[in-house]
Amino acid sequence: MRFLVDECTGRRVTQWLRQEGHEVFSVYEEARGISDKKIVSKAFAENWILITNDKDFGEKVYREKYPHHGIILMRLKNERSSNKIDVLRRLLSMYSHKLADSFVVVTESQVRFRNL
Repeated sequence: MRFLVDECTGRRVTQWLRQEGHEVFSVYEEARGISDKKIVSKAFAENWILITNDKDFGEKVYREKYPHHGIILMRLKNERSSNKIDVLRRLLSMYSHKLADSFVVVTESQVRFRNL
């Protein structure tokens, strides 16, 4: 799969996704400091699924009507990289077929999908 990993999500998540064989664009590594508007636009134009911890992307999609090819919003109590990876591992193992074109909110105990 193709993922664009937001700067706030972290380098270890990027490294883990690459180790798992996914194609990854890391905002932290390649475009540090760019705006949310540019991130969501890049993800859409280049067909990436965006992974973020930044709830502002919900506003970009639902209020400002930005198109996307999938957004995974992680709303975690434990923000450590190891927890992010565990949550993503479970999400990908169970729901990878449903991620494209969905807005997904994932916590340690719940997954919610909103298809547009």
